Amino acid sequence: MELVNHLEGRLLFAVPKKGRLQQATLDLLAGSDIQFKRETRLDIALVKNHDIALVFLPAADIPTFVGEGRVDLGITGRDQVAEHEATSPSTEYTGVEEVLDLGFGTCKLQVQVPEKGDIQGVKDLVGKNIVTSFTGLTNQYFAQLEGHEVNSFSTEESMTAPPKLKTRIKYVGGSVEAACALGLADGIVDLVESGETMKAAGLKAIDTVITSTAVLIKSKHPSNKKVVDMIHSRIRGVITAQRYILCQYNIPRALLPIAREITPGRRAPTVTSLDADEKADGDDRDWVAVSSMVAKKEIAGVMDRLEEAGATDILVLGIENSRTG
Repeated sequence: MELVNHLEGRLLFAVPKKGRLQQATLDLLAGSDIQFKRETRLDIALVKNHDIALVFLPAADIPTFVGEGRVDLGITGRDQVAEHEATSPSTEYTGVEEVLDLGFGTCKLQVQVPEKGDIQGVKDLVGKNIVTSFTGLTNQYFAQLEGHEVNSFSTEESMTAPPKLKTRIKYVGGSVEAACALGLADGIVDLVESGETMKAAGLKAIDTVITSTAVLIKSKHPSNKKVVDMIHSRIRGVITAQRYILCQYNIPRALLPIAREITPGRRAPTVTSLDADEKADGDDRDWVAVSSMVAKKEIAGVMDRLEEAGATDILVLGIENSRTG
């Protein structure tokens, strides 16, 4: 109870308490200088250097807590946000707003069937048994497949009942991939990352319901907009630093237009005249130094193209953190 009494005046930030998104989320918080120590068995941690409290929740529950305004910010998967909105449609006061795509935790929610079975397409599953942990999205998917008008499947507040489906959809909280082998389902709807678990279970994907990554979400009425904006700016800076590096090189000024095409930067490259020896001839004096942000995944090819274009002294520098427009 003593810890709960310290929550007043603090912005509440929900993060995954376990699972595939947790470690990357903790790394992101560390890079954003959000300092905390989580005591054993406690799901609340007070941030030392800001008026923030971290609340550790299952990723599937975070959209509900944020959507109902019980916490201000959260990090979870886009799949969990979509599932929440499928069962609890947003109103003027409830629901979540996506602030930022965090770029990790990429996966797909896919329709899967036995590799050696008779089912080849999703229409073959109409009227069959489907097992999933994502009943909201799965109901929407098969309602559309069966020709029903699809919005969202709400709870008792809804004025209209969800359509009656021919397809029978059952909820299972875990080990969904075992449902077909055990005779519980003709097909499943489950998350796929590498696909190894799916293959090991003798399953194949026949359609994708949604592609997901981790996202930063906020409530429609956060308690402290200034702190929300600060966290957003810091996390965006860390993500930019993870995705980009700084490429520096020297090149003759006459070749600068070519260099700009190769390294356009986030907004534009930084170009500086070199302080050449006064005794050097005109061509040697007319060089510039260029500095530009380049996507990490593209840097090897960019360096090759710069060298071919006549650039020299090409250096690549890591970015620890950033603030970009």
